Amino acid sequence: MTRLAGTRDGIFRLNTAATDQVLSCAPVRDLFRHGQYLYAGTEAGAYRSEDDGLNWQAIGLKNHQVWQIRAGDAQTLYAGTQPAGLFRSTDDGAHWAPVDAFGAVPWSRDWSIPVEPPLPGRARTVVCDATCTPARLRVGVEVGGIMLSDDGGETWTQVRPGDVPDIHVIVPHPADPQRLFVSTGYGRPDGIADMVEGNAGMFRSTDGGRSWTYVWAGVMPRYTRPLCIDPRAPYPLTVACAPTAFSSFRDPGGAGAALMRSDDDGDHWLDLGDPAHSPAAANFHGLAPSHDAVGSVIVGTDSGEVWQVNQSAEWLPVARGLPPVLSLLDLAL
Repeated sequence: MTRLAGTRDGIFRLNTAATDQVLSCAPVRDLFRHGQYLYAGTEAGAYRSEDDGLNWQAIGLKNHQVWQIRAGDAQTLYAGTQPAGLFRSTDDGAHWAPVDAFGAVPWSRDWSIPVEPPLPGRARTVVCDATCTPARLRVGVEVGGIMLSDDGGETWTQVRPGDVPDIHVIVPHPADPQRLFVSTGYGRPDGIADMVEGNAGMFRSTDGGRSWTYVWAGVMPRYTRPLCIDPRAPYPLTVACAPTAFSSFRDPGGAGAALMRSDDDGDHWLDLGDPAHSPAAANFHGLAPSHDAVGSVIVGTDSGEVWQVNQSAEWLPVARGLPPVLSLLDLAL
């Protein structure tokens, strides 16, 4: 039973016998399995492993922050980067080329992260319909909106769920690629939105991302970020949320974070907090389905912990003493 944790300082293998660092590198924003390879998106490029994460090789994009890697078909990969760009590989990541039309859209001039000084926007999340329609791409830009292409990236349109441009993670329903879910926040290209209902939270699409429905009414906190969906029926959806983008275990009183699960496509949400995590003092940045049961997840914190949270909302420690955990992958799933 091995899990991988992508952290601020590299990748760790977590199992019942030991916790071993297997790659020292820039912060690891994404861990992804495709075919015989594992991929890591880091703030200094992309990496690949051929042996379940024991050894890693840099495979390009070293001058880019790689926020997510996803597969378009058997050999095609897409990488979303900061500054906001989209790259394609047709040889399992050995070579990458920019999808030029993505960065050339007129809206790209407005993509930015509203901090001081402002940072370039990032193509934070990528969805490819590899099974049914490989030419269909959906790319979430923080802060900008969702970019849609149905022709392999030749042309693009832009949508904003509920007029919210602060896009964090998009996941597709495993049994229905037209059904998408997205986590969002309060960021706007010119600042921070009022922290009221509708300005952040979860949205759902049933038409491939063209239109969206708000599915976070009455749920707190509203700032949603890490998001995953279980690949097994009935496909539970789990998301971590916090009061703001900067909520931290260092805050007086802690981060005030929560972990929520929906078993009905976002119509209803269950708070997974146990007495020690209601709310949680640490914030959650890494999140992935766990192999042990449908609805179970592993979650990583900004305080360097990894927990397994089962379908009954029981929290079991997996690892402590790590750097801040940014991404996770269960190799047994």
